[in-house]
Amino acid sequence: MKRQPTLLEAFLPIVVMLLLLAIGYGVYGFSPEPLLILSSIFAGFIALRVGVNWDEMMVGIREKIDAAMPAILILISIGVLIGTWMVSGTIPMMIYYGLEIINPAFIVLIAFVVSAVISIVTGTSWGSAGTVGVALIGIATGLGASLPATAGAIVAGAYFGDKLSPLSDTTNLAPIAAGSELYEHIKHMLYTTVPAAVISVIVYTIVGFNLSADSVSTPEEMGVMLQTLTEMFDWSLLLLLPPIIVLYGSIRKKPTLPTIIFSSVVAGFLAKFIQGISPVDIFASTVTGFNVSMVNNAGFNPDGVIPEVTRLVNQGGMQSMTGVILIAFSAFIFAGIITKAGILEVIINALLKIVKTTGDLILSTVLSCITMALVTGNSYLSIIVPGEIYKDTFKNKRLHAKNLSRTLEDSGTVVVPLIPWSSAGVFMAGTLGVPTLSYAPWAILCYVGFMFAILLGYTGIGIETIEDDTEEESSEQIG
Repeated sequence: MKRQPTLLEAFLPIVVMLLLLAIGYGVYGFSPEPLLILSSIFAGFIALRVGVNWDEMMVGIREKIDAAMPAILILISIGVLIGTWMVSGTIPMMIYYGLEIINPAFIVLIAFVVSAVISIVTGTSWGSAGTVGVALIGIATGLGASLPATAGAIVAGAYFGDKLSPLSDTTNLAPIAAGSELYEHIKHMLYTTVPAAVISVIVYTIVGFNLSADSVSTPEEMGVMLQTLTEMFDWSLLLLLPPIIVLYGSIRKKPTLPTIIFSSVVAGFLAKFIQGISPVDIFASTVTGFNVSMVNNAGFNPDGVIPEVTRLVNQGGMQSMTGVILIAFSAFIFAGIITKAGILEVIINALLKIVKTTGDLILSTVLSCITMALVTGNSYLSIIVPGEIYKDTFKNKRLHAKNLSRTLEDSGTVVVPLIPWSSAGVFMAGTLGVPTLSYAPWAILCYVGFMFAILLGYTGIGIETIEDDTEEESSEQIG
């Protein structure tokens, strides 16, 4: 007979998981996947104790995986995209001209702005970081700028765009979970996102101007990098076609996956006819990523390439995403089990008992989203579960649903890339080559946003009630 978990039973799996990850991953450096599996085993025992059988647990796991499968397919396609954009010379060309024109004092700020713009247009933080982000990290490496600061700015910019883009999956998911409407949700997010972005710009500008002269690469090192890239690739305006295709597809609201694949196919043709790469190596780049040994230009010696260049261009391929997918699947096992056992409902209902004011409700929502993000490492779950549970509470307190949808994004979507064991954290760290805990302090927008959400909750600024919304609609009808 199935029953509701006690508060102790509900908290135990969460505590066990956090301890395993904190000690195993954080202290001893164990791989997070088996730690998540061990957490799932413990959660399974609790689920059995409350009356959930194995078949029901499997249904829960399948539901989580099914919901995430479109994102996983896009993740794999991003690996293909990076590999083909590398082998075609698209990203190397961005790196080359970036090294020549970008002032080191502005690289961190530019990383934030460019990533934000690309993410708004494309609707994908991962796509922004995996394409222009890789190029920006390459430029920062060449300039000798701070890689953690640059990576943090890229992540913050990518998630700024992800939050505000109508093409973003999480931006569409949050109002669905909360019961609000997409564009009113986006407009309402400006209350927290714009101040967080302004603070980010100020910090990145100050950091840029405080770069010491010693931190910038010497002209000799820069010269070698530029010369090597010139020997490896031929530059052409046609190399801008792959990113233009992605931007066009996003603006016209074309399906993301076909757009990415088409861009990759075009990049493959450019690799053949502009760079002279063999079809065998082009196909290999989609799986194992680009490697300097694929270049067969006359007079070019792959063995003589300096490590700084190989670190820039030897990237991409579907295999580069394997680690992300394994962590995601391991997290979905745990999430599926505790969801079927009713554990999350018990925890969040306990939090609701201490809610007295609007500020308390916003704070409780933020803490719940962050808890979900820490436990599952999944932005979708960090939005969906708290959204479903808090939806009626916001309505009962006469608070407009867009207050909830905004809070879900402020504390769910953008917090996940700061968590080392999350799929987003692993992706960003692997793609940009900077550990999550190193870039996290610099991803300012990702944690300042939910601070503003809490501040607005207690001050009442930017908090819209259902009565206010009804009066506004009535006044519009009268006018």
